[in-house]
Amino acid sequence: MDARILTRRELLRICAATGAVCLFGGAVSRSENLVPAKNAVDHLLLGAADLDRGINWLESLTGVKATIGGSHPGRGTRNALISLGGRQYLEIIAPDPAQSSFNFDIDIRKLAEPRLITWAAATTDINTVAKTAREAGYQVFGPRDGSRTRPDGRMLRWKTLGVPNRFGAEPIAPIPFFIEWAKDSLHPSQDSAKGCELLEFEFEHTDSAGVTDMLKKLGIEAKVKQAKEARLRATLKTPKGKVNLS
Repeated sequence: MDARILTRRELLRICAATGAVCLFGGAVSRSENLVPAKNAVDHLLLGAADLDRGINWLESLTGVKATIGGSHPGRGTRNALISLGGRQYLEIIAPDPAQSSFNFDIDIRKLAEPRLITWAAATTDINTVAKTAREAGYQVFGPRDGSRTRPDGRMLRWKTLGVPNRFGAEPIAPIPFFIEWAKDSLHPSQDSAKGCELLEFEFEHTDSAGVTDMLKKLGIEAKVKQAKEARLRATLKTPKGKVNLS
């Protein structure tokens, strides 16, 4: 079907089905369509104090061994990945002992065990995301360029945008950063370890109403439960059955 003759209702239905691809893509007004958090996910970040231990921990739960990704120059981190189906993946992120400095936003070196620490929402138009956030009254950090070299030597490139907020409670940041992948970069979900699927993605926070409202202003519909501490919760379909990560 020619996209130029789609009705607005059809566009909304497509965005609901594809989620992240349409998030702030410019075709649909943010005020008329909220993308469910599960569909908005580009990737979930599972923090670990040690990458090898994080890989083993996740494999014991899911039956899937994460694929080594690479290092983030200047950030002091490296990662391993599992696909969550479609254009979504889970990133185990840990300190990189080969780098002399650590500049990641969350101090994952302190984690006693792996846990979900934050997430990235996908966009095909990061400049529009920045404009939308500013119009909602938020400051933004970026867009800024990012990259890493895969083990095969291929370079991946992207742009990210952060929206500073008061809801982050070390080490949990429920408000995502946004990511737009370079057109010539293979999305990590396509060549990382297969076998898992994201079924649900929810939040807990001491200010559930505030988190819900901010996500809504950024175009994301989320279930945020009132709780004594911040927590991200993801339910995965895995070779070992349903697995809950938090």
